[in-house]
Amino acid sequence: MGGAAVLRAEYDAAPKGQVRPVRILIVNPPHPAIGSRIPDDHLPPLGLLSIGGPLIDDGHDVALIDGEFGPMSLDQIALRIAEHAPELLLLGHSGSTSAHPNAREIALKAKALLPALRIIYGGVFPTYHWEDILNDGPEFDYIVCGEGEETCRELVRALSASDPLSAVRGIAYREKGMPVKTQARDMLADLDAWRIGWELINFANYSYWGKKRAVVVQFSRGCPHPCNYCGQRGFWTQWRHRNPERFAAEIARLHREHDIQVFNFADENPTSSPKMWKRFLEALIAEQVCVTLVGSTRADDIVRDRDFLHLYKKAGVERFLMGMENTDETVLQKIRKGGSTTTDREAIRLLRQHGILSMATWVVGFEEEKDSHYWRQLRQLLAYDPDQIQSLYVTPHRWTPFFSLAQDREVIQTDQSKWDYKHQVLATRHVPPWRVFLWVKAIEIIMQMRPRALLRLLTLPDARVRHAQRWYYQMGRRVWFHEVFGFLFRDKRLKTGPSVKAFWGASLEASEEALSRPARRKLSHVTTLLDRTSRSQANG
Repeated sequence: MGGAAVLRAEYDAAPKGQVRPVRILIVNPPHPAIGSRIPDDHLPPLGLLSIGGPLIDDGHDVALIDGEFGPMSLDQIALRIAEHAPELLLLGHSGSTSAHPNAREIALKAKALLPALRIIYGGVFPTYHWEDILNDGPEFDYIVCGEGEETCRELVRALSASDPLSAVRGIAYREKGMPVKTQARDMLADLDAWRIGWELINFANYSYWGKKRAVVVQFSRGCPHPCNYCGQRGFWTQWRHRNPERFAAEIARLHREHDIQVFNFADENPTSSPKMWKRFLEALIAEQVCVTLVGSTRADDIVRDRDFLHLYKKAGVERFLMGMENTDETVLQKIRKGGSTTTDREAIRLLRQHGILSMATWVVGFEEEKDSHYWRQLRQLLAYDPDQIQSLYVTPHRWTPFFSLAQDREVIQTDQSKWDYKHQVLATRHVPPWRVFLWVKAIEIIMQMRPRALLRLLTLPDARVRHAQRWYYQMGRRVWFHEVFGFLFRDKRLKTGPSVKAFWGASLEASEEALSRPARRKLSHVTTLLDRTSRSQANG
């Protein structure tokens, strides 16, 4: 009898209601996205570490395999899983839509080697596609829907004690062979109550920003803005933040104890509350640590904070990515972005004035573009004059409002691993895929190789920022050629494909909010309590 079978037999023989330690293995599947494959730097899987911390604190034996290194082949990962012989395997990935095929293949291979193994699956994609996943095959046993910290703890506790799963909120599983889903879990009100399992990784293995030791952190979850194409907003349901002083102290501790130099923010919009964000900046400055902060925000937040942008710089902010998405005001209104081209330009100017790099993202495919649209896009980007750009392709997720707007459009990419924002997945009526790609690559190279951009690359006064910009150019050059090669020789596209609705199924917009909203008074009380605590700590 194999190791997993022995452990399963011990579980079956355990008295009902008795909780015992469980041998758990967490696996981060290798991601097929180009951005994960080309740079030599790797960042740790924050979401999986956030699940691991509470499980360790509950007394379970928890280990992590990060398949991104190498990357490991799926067969190698399956063999490592078999060698570890866990009772429970936890799978999840931050890029869950495009990573799902790899996650499913790992689950199939692992169960072929360990038939008694039970697998828990989580992330944004399985949260919404739980019914399809459970119907497609037996490889996944349980799905965690929404935030996983408390849900995983309760699920493992119920499995360990042989308690009914129906009492665990926020999960999906099979009952009498049919997929069922329990009541949605309340969103976590106190994000500081959950410890990240940093001990699961070797910090020396992770770097970013040009071989600097780095981790991913998260000050807040969710976003208060109604952008209808965003696949993350509904998953977190409502914007919440950590205690600013505690968060700054954790960054300082990671820097002092583990020599972490770069902190990459996973937040959709950490600056949503100017009061809380300013408190964080001031707390981090008070820690007197020399660190680099990079993340994403909105252009209107930068303009709003113009009077204390010097605190951004002093705290260590070196770059903010701003999701400008499009330079056409009509498109911005259609996708409910809520921004304006005037604000976008001003945000870039203000960041440059304070010695902070700006990255502007622009997205292709929100409307039926013509060649003239791409020409206008290039002229607008030149007028914006960002330090860096990131080109993406619109990717309609089934649980977003944008899905309904795009449901009749034609799909030209049916390989789910390519639904990663870096590949064309939708056809446009007026411009064939090859010309769309040509426009995108031409705009990228013009923006980064224009004389003004090259002069800035050579003359940036801040040595740290200059290092970062040069690293970006080196990485961008490799990615650019890799994408060109992939489009020409690897990627397969359909000449005539199904509609978005026929490919994915009916809209899941009605289930966009993955978590229950607790009473407003409860959340307000928690925020007030945290504020009082931090003020007391600040006063000694």
